[in-house]
Amino acid sequence: MVIFLDTETTGVDPKDRMCALGFIGEDTYHFELINPEKKIPPAASAIHHITNEMVSDAPSFSQSISSEKLKELNTTQNILVSHNAPFDLAMLEKEGLTWQGRVIDTLKCSKSLMDDLEGYGLQFLRYELRLYREEKAVFETYNLPIVPHHALSDALHTKMVLEYLLDLADIERLIEISKSHILLTRLPFGKYAKKRIEEIVLKDPSYLKWMVESLMDMDEDLRYSIDYYLRGK
Repeated sequence: MVIFLDTETTGVDPKDRMCALGFIGEDTYHFELINPEKKIPPAASAIHHITNEMVSDAPSFSQSISSEKLKELNTTQNILVSHNAPFDLAMLEKEGLTWQGRVIDTLKCSKSLMDDLEGYGLQFLRYELRLYREEKAVFETYNLPIVPHHALSDALHTKMVLEYLLDLADIERLIEISKSHILLTRLPFGKYAKKRIEEIVLKDPSYLKWMVESLMDMDEDLRYSIDYYLRGK
């Protein structure tokens, strides 16, 4: 079974926790608010619109229906699909659930198979890939509203992204990409944003070296790519 999952959280730092979870299986879907047992800051609420009042009576993950359902689905036969899977898997691990099956990260696969896009966020891909043309019919099939940054809505958009990617690579290739480093060709941010890393190495290698040494939270694939091109200089 393929399971599409998304989480909403109190933030993106190591100390942050899950405050909502949504997932879609072959014949079922589930959404639940989760008490993160810490304050949801306004910056996070501004994105997903979940407030502290909304989760005050919600269960902790260990006491949630979500926990029970995911434990049943957590087998080596099932594939979990998420947009930025390492982040969502890390959130589950903080709650004591380590995923046993295979994983497809639609974010990493999109970067690998479509390396010329200006962005790779889920909502960006929704418009870049023109998923909006079909989303109304897809969401009506599940009787779900389209609500960006709602865990269940985002899980369904992740499903649509996967279906697009399957026209570019088969599922085994997507699984392989998801567990490997990918070689990025362009710098996603900074003064050389959208420029080819190979060209920046020739023009200003010291800038790339500074990035690697100074940005401790740099995306692992970007760090790998910069190191790769610097070594080949």
